[in-house]
Amino acid sequence: MPTIPFHPLKDMTAADPALSELYPWRTNALSTHMGKMKVAAFFLCFTSLFVSFAQASKFWEDFYVNFGDWKVEYPVSTSSGDYKVGDIVNLALDNTTGSGFRSKYPFLYGHIGMKLKLVGGNSAGTVTSYYLASTYKKWCELDFEFLGNVSGEPYILQTNVFAEGKGDREQRIYLWFDPTEDYHYYGILWNQNLILFMVDDVVIRVFHNSKDLGVPYLEYQPMYVYSSIWNGELWATRGGAEKTDWTLQPFIASYKDFDVDSCAVHSHGENQDDSHECYKKLYSSWYGQADAGQLTQKQVDDLKRIQYNYVIYDYCTDAERFEVTPPECARNWPQSFPVQM
Repeated sequence: MPTIPFHPLKDMTAADPALSELYPWRTNALSTHMGKMKVAAFFLCFTSLFVSFAQASKFWEDFYVNFGDWKVEYPVSTSSGDYKVGDIVNLALDNTTGSGFRSKYPFLYGHIGMKLKLVGGNSAGTVTSYYLASTYKKWCELDFEFLGNVSGEPYILQTNVFAEGKGDREQRIYLWFDPTEDYHYYGILWNQNLILFMVDDVVIRVFHNSKDLGVPYLEYQPMYVYSSIWNGELWATRGGAEKTDWTLQPFIASYKDFDVDSCAVHSHGENQDDSHECYKKLYSSWYGQADAGQLTQKQVDDLKRIQYNYVIYDYCTDAERFEVTPPECARNWPQSFPVQM
């Protein structure tokens, strides 16, 4: 984990009602619940087998637990009866280990998200992560990391982008709501032009394709969906100054409503065929056309509002780490975005 300077808390601004408005190009993306996957069958690399991803309704049909399986719970409603076992999944952390899960298949481009409710109370030292990652030697990765806090202080959300094994693109923001009181939606749109990080349909970060500037982009490598909760007390809260209070264990993060519109890759290798069905779906899908490299005025305004009110660290402005500003930064700052009219 690279050393990122700790920034003291600044005053939180009041939540802006405009931040909760929906975006015009995502009218249907949140209508799918956990496991109702709208994915295409395809042909990819060393196989001639076409496969389709069937709709599923339970967590274990879309994911498997990849560590700490004895700490994963599937709660059942005992009062309202509005959900059943497998609709909600809880991951737990104690002083012996954390827990996590991974999707059964990786995805190539698309829109992927889910709802999370984070650890309440004093969660200092805990890290709840939700991310996409490939399994190549020079891997690609898109991160949401929620850094635990001392009671009464705001949660910090850290995002990061890895392309061909290179990361060091951290951005940290304060959330404008309490993410421990209810479930909130965290999603990623990934296409050939850009990557959008979203919180409750608010675009909080954009990463444009800057291959023309010599910056690797996330392409060709399908990525799995991962989530976990783990002990990060050496760095997560106030740079490691606040340690985990293990008398409060277990620490629990909760997940529901997995939402994906993508192409599930059931077999892949190092060499990819640009003409395979996942690319056909990309260029014909709403997520492949979304914004066409541009953002709406509303999205640009929201990004500026996030940057001004909530960003507490941005690798693009860290002169101590980077003597020369990384080339993609100018293109990814909201002030420079072309606007879709």
